Amino acid sequence: MNFPEDFIKRIKTDIKGESAVLLKALEQEPPVSIRVNPSKEYNTEGLERVTWCQNGFYLPNRPVFTLDPLFHAGAYYVQEASSMYLEQILKEYSEPEQPLKVLDLCAAPGGKSTHLASLLPPGSLLVSNEIIRSRAKILAENITKWGYPNVVVTNNDPVDFQRLKGFFDVLVVDAPCSGEGMFRKDLNARAEWSENNVAHCALRQRRIVADAWDALKEEGLLVYSTCTFNKAENEENLQWMISEMNALTISHDIPTFKGIEISKDVPGFRFYPHKIRGEGFFISALIKSSGQTFQPKKIKNPSLTKSSSALEKGFSVWIKNYREYNYFTFQNKVLALPAALEKELHELTGQLSIVQAGTEICEIKGKDLVPSHSLALSIILNKEAFQTEELDLNRALLYLKKEDIKPMSSNRYLLATYKHTPLGFLKKAGNRYNNLYPKEWRIRMEINS
Repeated sequence: MNFPEDFIKRIKTDIKGESAVLLKALEQEPPVSIRVNPSKEYNTEGLERVTWCQNGFYLPNRPVFTLDPLFHAGAYYVQEASSMYLEQILKEYSEPEQPLKVLDLCAAPGGKSTHLASLLPPGSLLVSNEIIRSRAKILAENITKWGYPNVVVTNNDPVDFQRLKGFFDVLVVDAPCSGEGMFRKDLNARAEWSENNVAHCALRQRRIVADAWDALKEEGLLVYSTCTFNKAENEENLQWMISEMNALTISHDIPTFKGIEISKDVPGFRFYPHKIRGEGFFISALIKSSGQTFQPKKIKNPSLTKSSSALEKGFSVWIKNYREYNYFTFQNKVLALPAALEKELHELTGQLSIVQAGTEICEIKGKDLVPSHSLALSIILNKEAFQTEELDLNRALLYLKKEDIKPMSSNRYLLATYKHTPLGFLKKAGNRYNNLYPKEWRIRMEINS
């Protein structure tokens, strides 16, 4: 599919002598990159590192990720390399030991949220939001696979965060955009592109930031990004935030990486596919010059209740550093969240539509506690509490298809692992074991043995 004529004209104006090289790059196969979960095991030997991301790597070719059990286990996330530059922004403007409250406002499918979860200092809270319900479920799935207990997934319109004035230290807005930077990966983006759509996106981006602005504290950090090239959705929007919301520009002392351009109009970073191994991307940061300190409202009907000590005895051995977490019951399920975040959790449950909070530990079925799939994938799991069933590739894929893998054991629960990385649980039922892998997550494609 050819590029839109108006797009070509603008590119020729904006980058002049380089336009032909960029358009050629947009016709080539995109590089394949992943970001490894630092809390899980994955062999990166022989892989080329993404220079601006400690755990980012390029793959020599694109495998069928569905057929890699470690993909399902959250050992890595498939993410476009340019967007991993978020790491440099956060490291530059945060203190390594200072806990942060971070809102990832447009978070689905979860690339930046899983990255943030790996980067945030101990004691931090991450709220990952998605306005579209179906996408919020995908976001929750990816957050679960990543396995961090300090993340709350919400399903709210940006304007809803005005209820949390001055609550967050960092606001990340990876804004929905016209997608010019993804033209070689997404032919639909080419087909849907028009100058009118660019203008529409730019206005929507301003509304999104303006609606959530009150939730950012005074001197808080706004990280704004798009996967598009045009100035209307990038520099011009930042200039609007500076003039209309009194946001402050900040000097960028971030180390320079070859091929990344620094924007001349407003401090920001531009990624062009003909200059770096990644897709088109723009990212910048601003500081909020004035705001309001968060004043929590009285919670009338908190939806979470503390679990009893008697109940906790049934699962405490399943949790590493058990006493570092508080446990809550919700709809016959037990959730674990870092104890230091209890106050913040109750503040959020009173104001937002929560899809998922912390790590689901187990489901209460009468007097029985059934370990949850999210526990198997969580970094707080105590693997020593369960007998493991180490699977080869074929059996691991059968498990992920939710089929019978016929383990030989007498233990009530087994933890299925692949390359010693947990995949999920099995429960003994008479002479067989039930596969507890979530039905909605199972592999549906045919697998050749």
